[in-house]
Amino acid sequence: MKIPKTTKRFCPYCKKKTEQKIKLVGTGFQRGTLTRGSKHRAKLRGLGRGIGNKGKWGSKPAASKFKRKSKTTKKTNIMYTCKECNKSKYQKKGIRLSKQIQE
Repeated sequence: MKIPKTTKRFCPYCKKKTEQKIKLVGTGFQRGTLTRGSKHRAKLRGLGRGIGNKGKWGSKPAASKFKRKSKTTKKTNIMYTCKECNKSKYQKKGIRLSKQIQE
């Protein structure tokens, strides 16, 4: 899916339809260190240590670097910047695209 570099859409600050620049922004997702079931908390609880089956934290078979990754594209947000008031305010929800902005 290709997206043009500029588009005309409604600006809530100018309260009218204006020309807007499109910029790709990463979703900024990071693994939470304090979420339930996180590896960080599991280490604090002392899991993955001792005798017996370690389950989720046990040894994994060696995988090549190509087999490890399942996703081919990253999620991105689309940010619109108004050319009149120069405010960036609206982001589209993260979507997976291979080729994003037209050159």
